Amino acid sequence: MKQKSIGAFFGGAGTKAGAKQEAVKDAKPAKPESKPKTKPEPADPASDQDNEADAASRPARKRLRRAVIEDDDDAALAVASKPAAAETAAPQQPTAAESELEDKDATMTDAPAATTKGAAAAPTAAAGTPAKSAAPAEEPKADGGGPGTASKPAAPIASIFQRPAVRKAAAAAAAGGSPAPGNAKKSGGGAGAAASPLKASASPAKAGKGAAPAGAATSTRDAAGGEEGKAAAAAASPASKKDKTKARAPKVEKAGEDGEEGEEAEGSEADPISDSDDDAGGDVNELLPEGAVGGGSGKKAKAKKAAGRIKSGKGAQMEGVGTGALAAASKYKEQDISAVISWKEGQPVPYSLLANTFEAIAGTTKRLEIVALLVSAFRAILATNPPDLLPAVYLCVNRVAPAHTGIELGIGEATLIKAMCEATGKNEASIKKSYEEHGDLGVVVVGARSTQRTMFAPPPLTIASVLKAFQNIAQTTGTKSGDQKRGMIVKLLVAAKGNEPGYIVRSLQAKLRIGLAEQSVLVALSHAVHLHRGGPAALKQPDVKLAEALEAGAQVVKQAYSECPSYDVLVPALLEHGSTDLLSRCHFMPGVPVKPMLAKATNGVGEVLEKFTDIEFTVEYKYDGERAQVHVLDGGKTVHIFSRNAENNTPKYPDIVSRIKGLLKPEVDSIVFDAEAVAYDPEKKKILPFQVLSTRARKDVAVDDIKVQVVLFAFDCLYLNGQSLLHKPLTERRAALYGSLTEKEGELLYASYKTSRDVEELESFLNESVEAGTEGLIVKTLGDTYEPSKRSSHWLKLKKDYMEGVGDTFDVVPVGAFFGKGKRTGVFGAYLLAVYDPDTETYQTISKLGTGFSEEQLSQLAEAMRPHTIPQPRHYYTWDESLVPDVWFDAAVVWEVKAADLSISPRHKAALGLVDPTKGISIRFPRLIRVRDDKSPEDATSAAQVADMFRNQAVIRQQKAQDNQAGDEGEDE
Repeated sequence: MKQKSIGAFFGGAGTKAGAKQEAVKDAKPAKPESKPKTKPEPADPASDQDNEADAASRPARKRLRRAVIEDDDDAALAVASKPAAAETAAPQQPTAAESELEDKDATMTDAPAATTKGAAAAPTAAAGTPAKSAAPAEEPKADGGGPGTASKPAAPIASIFQRPAVRKAAAAAAAGGSPAPGNAKKSGGGAGAAASPLKASASPAKAGKGAAPAGAATSTRDAAGGEEGKAAAAAASPASKKDKTKARAPKVEKAGEDGEEGEEAEGSEADPISDSDDDAGGDVNELLPEGAVGGGSGKKAKAKKAAGRIKSGKGAQMEGVGTGALAAASKYKEQDISAVISWKEGQPVPYSLLANTFEAIAGTTKRLEIVALLVSAFRAILATNPPDLLPAVYLCVNRVAPAHTGIELGIGEATLIKAMCEATGKNEASIKKSYEEHGDLGVVVVGARSTQRTMFAPPPLTIASVLKAFQNIAQTTGTKSGDQKRGMIVKLLVAAKGNEPGYIVRSLQAKLRIGLAEQSVLVALSHAVHLHRGGPAALKQPDVKLAEALEAGAQVVKQAYSECPSYDVLVPALLEHGSTDLLSRCHFMPGVPVKPMLAKATNGVGEVLEKFTDIEFTVEYKYDGERAQVHVLDGGKTVHIFSRNAENNTPKYPDIVSRIKGLLKPEVDSIVFDAEAVAYDPEKKKILPFQVLSTRARKDVAVDDIKVQVVLFAFDCLYLNGQSLLHKPLTERRAALYGSLTEKEGELLYASYKTSRDVEELESFLNESVEAGTEGLIVKTLGDTYEPSKRSSHWLKLKKDYMEGVGDTFDVVPVGAFFGKGKRTGVFGAYLLAVYDPDTETYQTISKLGTGFSEEQLSQLAEAMRPHTIPQPRHYYTWDESLVPDVWFDAAVVWEVKAADLSISPRHKAALGLVDPTKGISIRFPRLIRVRDDKSPEDATSAAQVADMFRNQAVIRQQKAQDNQAGDEGEDE
């Protein structure tokens, strides 16, 4: 199959500067790619000028390249600083050095550079530079190319701007020109309104703000490999082909209340999906090596626009549902999959395809766009080498095997730094210094690799080879395993090109950091397989019919994965049979845990009776422990215990494992039951708080060393003797549970329950549950099925907290911290908390937490959070300018907090637009209850839950007011 440019597929806006390119390797000017024979086009005088300038610039490029190789900043500075004076004297006649800078610009703007003949498409590793503006900007050519780029070679020294001295010279060279196309900063800032865009930002606050002044450089997510990424975002839009011949006008946003940005100005909806031009501006820090790997830093403009879409009702729809499916159907008809394929059919798919896709995903928060980017990559894989789809999916979800197998990467920083030193030739001090500056080893390794000379280029990495290497690394054990792992990592990094090493390092850390949720991967997988199996006929269907098929298929795939969460089973079955018969082939089985069914919050007994007026229900104690899904096979010979996140907790509970066989009734051969593991005092026969359970060791626990005893409270049966009970009503599942296990004090008990519709009885039972040390009650409908991984309205939480005005505690993610003062100097004095919005895949701030801590707690929390610090916020964070913390954190930890109440907030962004059209919701006077090690950040309280809890709070207050009024009237009588 003929090699084709990734940039050609991604709307023609990407650069191919990284193809077959080493950072300091001499390269001859590349010939433009051959194009299909069409009508001859008129000669382009700009291209001729560029060719002349390119020839004149070769000596300067060689001198500059030599200076970089020899680590001579002064020499590099002398070469790079010439354009500034030359431009002033004769702006129409670029000097050789200026042409070099202009060549460099071409590799980091929307124009794709031609590649060396025969080179496979690969991402560039360069950080972005300001677009040169002495000459008037030209409109893109009809083929998607930028001004004069068809005749320009890929700049082999693009990463030169990662060197401080040359960055400074480049800033001087770029200053004074007309602004580059893109978004202007909200506060104004036209041409020349700001200082050099290459000057490092002084604070995270500035880094987190919106688009930089006009004339600023491309953002981190759009540089180095990121230009491919930015182009990919453009290609995801149906407008990407239609608008190739004209430049898109920048979007303008109206100022909203309290400094918030309002809806996008009228007319900005020309491209409802693509956000490719939103980052044409950028913060000054975005020219540092963060640009080498997408998602390395965040921009508030992106997050605020996401909030604006919610406010105006333009928020991203759930993929495969309604308008989302229609938009997807239209988008897929615009994709040209053949253009992305640069390898022959049957050959292994290059890893660069995924690296480019990750780069593009890092540049958007639009869920539909993210799915479209994944669909394009998956379709390219299916069209050429379908077996590579499974490894591609694993790399997208940042795993190497099903979660329940316990095979994980999570390579430590020390090992990675040593491997990076070996692979790049840098010393450890240099790597560590760069890491301190950027806070992201992925960024550091790309910057280091981009300046490394290699004698012989290793063969390109493939998707399958990368996953295989990851699996080998994860499963290597023994006394010399550290050295063996490091050796395998070095091989990967040496073979990686462009931005590939950045994503390899992030994957090894199990922190991809691009804001890609697993649900989006599942939807993209479903859509891609449907389009592949349907062939051209599928895309010829009317949008509505195609949307219906996409919607139905996505729902089936998500349900199949919820019941059988193993891609090893799901992907082959989907490829062979499609979604039609998928549920019969991907079903629940012992040994593969399902994610648990979850309950929604409620505001009291009255609401329960109102919702379940004509429905039978029961209420059970809600125990304060750790969810345990117990899988028993072969009559108790094999026992597995899984957490709510499908982690294998069997080594943590050897005492439970040893008991199970004796608790099974004779007729039971296999069973899976849902339970809560709770700390227990056997002498007092009393359950203990969760904090006691959390002191228990997590791995390799010996029975003789156990100090915290645990009892299992079983409450549901999911599987029995070869039959799945997920689709059976609770009445049958409960009967199966009681008929299979034998209760034993201190070891296994059934959850206490009551079935009644009497208000007084239910309230009395709630009080009893609180006195017994539980969190409250769970209300369950008796006639409904078990719904894995779903927070269902068939289960309602009735917790003791509702009596205090708030229906539930909150699971929040700390995304930032403020330095302490006075006695708190040296530690974090307060934290910025956020909730998760799965619809937009963003973290939205909800409160600051700074009271109720002891000195010891503050010290412990600071120590625990320091490894998660990052230099700038992620692009999928949503916050207000008045709440910029001193330190930003990765979304990595979940805290459970309790609050006095909820209130409408002009500063916090949680549930923005769901209750108030222009304001979010905050929680008042939060206090930390515990750290939730059993939850991932995506399991945090959702924006929709926050909105529901706010409404429930209003109902509670109204009920209390009515009760008080009735009491007063009774006294008057």
